[in-house]
Amino acid sequence: MNGAGASPGDVVAGLSSTEVAARLADGRSNAAATTTSRTMREILRSNILTRFNAILGTLLLVIVAIGRWQDGLFGLVLVANTLIGVVQETRAKRQLDRLAILHAPRAHVRRDGASRDVAVDDVVQDDLVIVGAGDQIVADGDVVASTSLHVDESLLSGESEPVAKVVGDRVLSGSYVVSGSGLFRATDVGERSYARRLTSESRGFALVHSEILAGVNRLLRYITWAIPPVALLLLRQRYPSSSWRDIATGVVAGLVGMVPQGLVLLTSIAFGAAALALSRRHVLLQQMPAVEALARVDVACFDKTGTLTDGSVAFDRLEVIEGDVADLHGALAELLGADATTSTMAALHEGLRLEPRATARVVVPFASARKWSGVTLADSHSWVLGAPEIVLDSNDNRSARERAALVAASGARVIALAHSSEPLLETGLPDDLRAAGLIVLTERVRPDARETIDYFIREGVRCWVISGDHPATVGEIARRAGVPGADTPRDARTLVDDDAVRLALESTTVFGRVTPHQKRVMVEGLQARGHTVAMTGDGVNDVPALKRADVAIALGTATPATRAVAEIVLLDNRFASLPVAVAEGRRVAANIERVANTFLTKTVWATALALIVGIAAWPFPLLPRHLTIIDSLTIGIPSFFLALAPNARRYVPGFVGRVLRFAVPGGLVVAAGLLISYAVTRGRGAPRTEQSSEALLVALGLGLVILALTAYPLTWRRWVLLIGVAAGGTLPFACSEGRRFLELSSPSWRVAVESTAIVLAGSAILVATWNGTRRSTRRARP
Repeated sequence: MNGAGASPGDVVAGLSSTEVAARLADGRSNAAATTTSRTMREILRSNILTRFNAILGTLLLVIVAIGRWQDGLFGLVLVANTLIGVVQETRAKRQLDRLAILHAPRAHVRRDGASRDVAVDDVVQDDLVIVGAGDQIVADGDVVASTSLHVDESLLSGESEPVAKVVGDRVLSGSYVVSGSGLFRATDVGERSYARRLTSESRGFALVHSEILAGVNRLLRYITWAIPPVALLLLRQRYPSSSWRDIATGVVAGLVGMVPQGLVLLTSIAFGAAALALSRRHVLLQQMPAVEALARVDVACFDKTGTLTDGSVAFDRLEVIEGDVADLHGALAELLGADATTSTMAALHEGLRLEPRATARVVVPFASARKWSGVTLADSHSWVLGAPEIVLDSNDNRSARERAALVAASGARVIALAHSSEPLLETGLPDDLRAAGLIVLTERVRPDARETIDYFIREGVRCWVISGDHPATVGEIARRAGVPGADTPRDARTLVDDDAVRLALESTTVFGRVTPHQKRVMVEGLQARGHTVAMTGDGVNDVPALKRADVAIALGTATPATRAVAEIVLLDNRFASLPVAVAEGRRVAANIERVANTFLTKTVWATALALIVGIAAWPFPLLPRHLTIIDSLTIGIPSFFLALAPNARRYVPGFVGRVLRFAVPGGLVVAAGLLISYAVTRGRGAPRTEQSSEALLVALGLGLVILALTAYPLTWRRWVLLIGVAAGGTLPFACSEGRRFLELSSPSWRVAVESTAIVLAGSAILVATWNGTRRSTRRARP
């Protein structure tokens, strides 16, 4: 026992039930408004209250109100899109909530003179909390009793070395006990505790930025602005030549065609499929767009303790200074037999494969005040194991002490083994203590860390390591993990302000002694240089940086607060899952860009067609149900297969610009073809069903050409897809019931010839446009 005060085993009354009740009543408890994931209300609101749903929902209500339910098939897209988002995010929420329950700690307190277990939220101010090895510190407090109490504060500070705590020392919530036992009085609980203050920045849930979704939403915003004038134009020009139901149906047809409804749905499906594929590899996506954001990352920042390393120490080597290896192994076996509970002894046992012995005549257990432990054998010969600066403090051991300091400077942990001919006393070390050997321990680097770092480097992603641990230790771990620049780590304590931190990023990639605030500044500094930053961490001290990062990645063993702010959680703590997630993101981004050409081309031609027929005072040539067929056959169904196909193309910024380079001219070509067809059939006085039939054939034919261009290069599977689409295009005309439902007529030879000629002419222009845009895109890429 260290210092004055009662030991954990003493009868200490603690608070009475009345005192506890009073503190609970006035809010002095450990309860706090923390969350492990988004609430169901937040999930439903973010997936239902969208611009896309508002546009299609309004148009669907109009169709339902006028009784034309046949033209309301587009409502299925609205429902499906919403359900996919809600189901995936709910699944992620349940997984995180289960993790939180699994890792939820309990507290052991003294109340009314007895020990009892209580929920962490039920700990109150002034509670006496009993802690032992493996227990989490659940509130801030002052130590009132300590028996070799050592606390790991790496989740708060990044420092990997356990900190000895004696009576009167401060303990902080979020740390945990690695050895010994103790008793502390809770002084700051709930929102006032250190860990809760540090994570206060994570209380608000921020949606991850997705360039694809941002681009789609930007297009939807433009479409929203265009809808009112287009609708008024259609109403004014067509009224009163038709019934009000026909007018409303025509207006809805024109407006529905303007919305790239399938693109929003397909994006959700592609994200959902990626989330499902990653879940099989124990990678949890809190937000579906995170997988696309990860594909855009060009800078990855890693914490060290518990992230690049697994948090444990391993035996590296035994440097013999005096005697032979067998004698030193025998001494270590005796020390293991005396006390094998500490992490140091566990590492020695595993590394040297020694069988513990218990023949010592005198055992002096390790104590934080002494910083050493020892045994005296039957022949009165003693062995001591401890901190070099304590055990090797005499002039005779100067060279050994200097060697220990040199090894420690490389980032390793060094323990001295010394021997004496005198028996041990707890009051002090023998005078004739001589160095026998140095035991070198290192932190375990995760076995897949180097492989993952190498992957990022090959893919052009720059890596930074930012840790609260000693710079030399951080540099050594970064070197073993293969991080460039690990040979010149920087001590962040020398960076006097935020500007100095940002400036240091230009020349340094490995930092030690970084505060949580500095981690956040580093992430923001990299973003200010135009980088897309991913941050990986597991501790409370990583939360501010994770919150600011473009993509926050947490390990499954991370604190609940850390997992709550992360978009991606590696449930099995395997770094090797990150390259898989990046590959999934790249596949999703490249394929969505591929199929977006078909969707946005249709948006352009539908908008142009609505404007021109409105100005010309013509009825809209297609019904909403016709547009559903066009969407399904030439865009939606084939795009589903294309979006899920393999695609290893690296992410290239500028999604919207590249797509519009073809969609705008391509859409105008289709609109011109439809207008020519419509003008020809109207000019000869063809019935409305024939006008719609020829317009539908032209739209299907040109849509098939655009699909073929988008699917290029054409593999045999894609040829099968195109043939299937072409065959499907004949189905609306194949039977009388279908034609009646769709209000079409059986194509005459004249309709067949006219539509074929228009499609062939339009195809030639579309191919030339496609080739021109591809050449300009290649020239525009850096």
